[in-house]
Amino acid sequence: MTQTELFFPRASHQVHVDIAPQAAPVNEAPFNFKDVVPEPRTTYTVRLADYPHPAVDAMKVSEQRFRRELDRQLGADVMPALRAFQNASESGESDLTKTEIALAVRWAKAYDAARTAGFRDLGDADEAYFEVRAI
Repeated sequence: MTQTELFFPRASHQVHVDIAPQAAPVNEAPFNFKDVVPEPRTTYTVRLADYPHPAVDAMKVSEQRFRRELDRQLGADVMPALRAFQNASESGESDLTKTEIALAVRWAKAYDAARTAGFRDLGDADEAYFEVRAI
């Protein structure tokens, strides 16, 4: 190789290759987003409170695990169930409807399962608890 070839390379001839040939599109109607109904969700936050060890990564993982289990147990009924549980704890059973009582019972069971999932790898944390708040 000479200096001319090294510093002044010739342009290489490039060949266009069709890598992924596709069939012609079929005449279909375009997707209409007006027909899509958004799923109603109430956003909420989960916070691990009064945890004595300052391991931030472990806390975040346990909060995610808690939220995932709560969503699995209750689905879109997380906030209605929390409100029903709060109403049940503040008032008598005669003041609540059967739906509110059923939601409060579901909340108690779901919270217990989510708490068990959240504390799975944390070890001893007697005074720690998960706080759920609506945004």
